[in-house]
Amino acid sequence: MNFWCFTPDVFDLSVALFQDFLANHINEPKSEFFIPLVADEFIKQGRGNIKAITTSAQWFGVTYKDDKPVVQKCINRLIQGKVYSAKLWQEEQMYC
Repeated sequence: MNFWCFTPDVFDLSVALFQDFLANHINEPKSEFFIPLVADEFIKQGRGNIKAITTSAQWFGVTYKDDKPVVQKCINRLIQGKVYSAKLWQEEQMYC
């Protein structure tokens, strides 16, 4: 799992790249605009650098609607193990 943090100056580049992406893939509903492509272009244009920070934590994500039950189960296990606060789950429920 990747967690990306950018300074605000990445947004102008992202908008331009996303407009190009739409122009080239507008009729391809399953095509994806990948954050690493923005990061790569950010570096190529000399606008900044990328720093990778590793962790030993196990992560999971939701890409598709069908992923949600598995992630909910994993979050519940982390709450039961006191890795996450139960408050996190209560707040998350508002957005599900």
